[in-house]
Amino acid sequence: MSSPGGSLPNSLPKTADIVVLGAGVMGASIAFQLAQRKAGRVVIVDKDHAGQGASGRSSALVRMHYTFPPEVELALRSLELFRDWRNIVGTLSDFRVTGFVRIVAEDEHDRLRENVAMQQRLGVNARVVTRDELREIARDWNVDDVSLAAYEPDSGYGDGAGVATGFLARARELGVEYCPRTQVTALRTTAGRITGIATSAGEIAAPIVVAAAGQWTPALLRTIGVDVPIETELHETVMLVNPAEMKPRGPACIDSISCTYFRSDAHDKTLVGGFYGRRGVDPQDFPQHASPDSLAELIRAAARRVPALERAGILRGITGVYDMTPDSRPLLGPVEGVAGLHLCAGFSGMGFKISPAIGIVMAEQVLEGRAHTVDIHPFRPSRFSEGQRIRAPHEYRDD
Repeated sequence: MSSPGGSLPNSLPKTADIVVLGAGVMGASIAFQLAQRKAGRVVIVDKDHAGQGASGRSSALVRMHYTFPPEVELALRSLELFRDWRNIVGTLSDFRVTGFVRIVAEDEHDRLRENVAMQQRLGVNARVVTRDELREIARDWNVDDVSLAAYEPDSGYGDGAGVATGFLARARELGVEYCPRTQVTALRTTAGRITGIATSAGEIAAPIVVAAAGQWTPALLRTIGVDVPIETELHETVMLVNPAEMKPRGPACIDSISCTYFRSDAHDKTLVGGFYGRRGVDPQDFPQHASPDSLAELIRAAARRVPALERAGILRGITGVYDMTPDSRPLLGPVEGVAGLHLCAGFSGMGFKISPAIGIVMAEQVLEGRAHTVDIHPFRPSRFSEGQRIRAPHEYRDD
């Protein structure tokens, strides 16, 4: 299998049928699905190497618990691919099943029940559990303040960089051309149609461009006078070494009471993150290490749920940048007024877990004019100008 991290090609392709911008989990997944569908000459361009941007810093949770049905469908289809990764992609899978728990405030328990019922109707293996059941599922946790929670035994976590490089390696075997360390400097248009891209190594003419460059997407679209409602948000996480008394491989969790999420890492570590971060950071120049004060606060908050974490050792702090939209849902589909330009960005921290399915629906959208595996019309980039921001029937306050 060819390496996805190869050096800059001797000469940039002059033309392509489709150019994909960004070789993270989204761009690599899209390129793979386009190649499987024999979409012609597909070129994927990245300013660095595959998975070295936001994908490589992802907490990489895999869970089905969403409040908006199309998100559940995308997550469930992605889970199928994660489970069958070796047969589909050809590499060993980094997906690890730990189970997943969603905890919300008591006044949102009716919403929790409604959302689990919706997930079950869509085929998710999920159920509502009581405090006593949760104590059996997560023996290290303090659940005195939790009377009900949602539980998914089939969920867990993966590896963002591994998924990106796995998709890309298979895409290259299928004929996709990869241009790493190639900075895209501008999009090119003529008479309301995309005509290609300009890069640090030259230009590529193409009638279709898929912008999947995460937090760098707004700057690229501004080169053709298009503004997209994406704002950057800095997030900090901490990797902890578990104390000896903690049981290995506990379930992952998103906890609205402590405002933290956490998951095991291998058998002896725990990753902890918070819900909110500082807006407006420069994606090219943000803190590369989490601050000591932030790490201490994350540990204190998570220890409300997992008391043994108070005695955990700090392995490292990790920072990353989310590409946030006003409704915290992605922008998927054609860009109005620029024929041939498709947007795949604004994932607001949810991207990794749905990236396999995003490749499918974006390939369908590009090649067939609509996605049919999951209807992504609600995620269309024009929804905000149309006054149609997404509101799920039973959203939580911190969705």
